Parts: sequence; structure tokens; C-alpha cells
Amino acid sequence: MRPLGAARLGMATALAGVFACTSITTAAATDTGTAPARDKAKVITVIGKLAEQTRFPVNPEGPAAQGDRTAFRSDLYDLDDKKIGETAGTCTTTRADLATGGAEVCVVTYTLPGGQLAVQGMVFGHLNPGPPPSFDNAITGGTGQYDRARGSIHADTIGMGQRRFTITIKP
Repeated sequence: MRPLGAARLGMATALAGVFACTSITTAAATDTGTAPARDKAKVITVIGKLAEQTRFPVNPEGPAAQGDRTAFRSDLYDLDDKKIGETAGTCTTTRADLATGGAEVCVVTYTLPGGQLAVQGMVFGHLNPGPPPSFDNAITGGTGQYDRARGSIHADTIGMGQRRFTITIKP
């Protein structure tokens, strides 16, 4: 049987970030210069709720191992609890060392009104007991209104199978 912490493989990104539509709370990043508002980063907050998750372990009856994979899908909600999109992706364990909590690399797509976002990055500590760790991943591109998007997503666990994502899109 796999350790409980290994059961969270991929959970760290299963709920990884999402972006702007009219119902999402948006704020311009603080700027001390005189640049026009269009030159400021957009900061967006959404809530992700895990909908599906499947694990593909290298050693089905053994401990976590390099190459373990997780596929997932989460529904995305604005701060008024209105569903505004979904996210889906995969994570692969790159370090299965329980002493350090492990590491995984994730590739995720966010489907939102107006387009999609591409996100990728590392998550550390996914094998540790307790809630999945916070993480920061990079926005590497997008489609539609997110064409050529760049920035980052910060994710924090806020409940069982739920994360708050703070998305920063660079101008």
C-alpha cells in the first residue's frame, strides 16, 4: 500500500490557477510609477475544486517512485462561487525521496471564457503528510484573450480538494 502522502501526487497542481472574465475579481498590481493602467499587471483570484483525479504509479503496491503520474481535472469558480471554467493536466514525480517530501513537474491547461492559459512548473513536498503544499508556477502562453500571456500563479490549499489561486498576468 502506498503512503498517504503519495495519495496526494498531483493534488498540488490539480487545482492550479485561472483567469479573467467579467465575474472574476480583478485588481491592478500596485505601481509607484506614472505608467498607464494598461502597463500594470492584472491580479486575479479564483477558487479551484477538484473534480477528477487518477494516479498511474510505477510501483502500484510499493512506495512513490520517479515516473509516477497523476491526471486531474478541476472546476474553477469566481469569488461568488459561480463556475467560470476548468483546468486539467498531468504531474510526474521527478524526486520520490520521502525525506525531502518529493518533487513533481506539472503541465496544466486552464479553459476560461475568452481563451485558454498554458501553465507549467515544479511542486515540492507533495509526498509530505498533511495538506498539499503551496506552489508557484509559470504562465507560458495562451489562446484568445490570453494569447502570449506571461506571468505566474500562486496556489494555496484552503480546504479538502480546494485551492485559492492568485494569478498575476504581466502586461
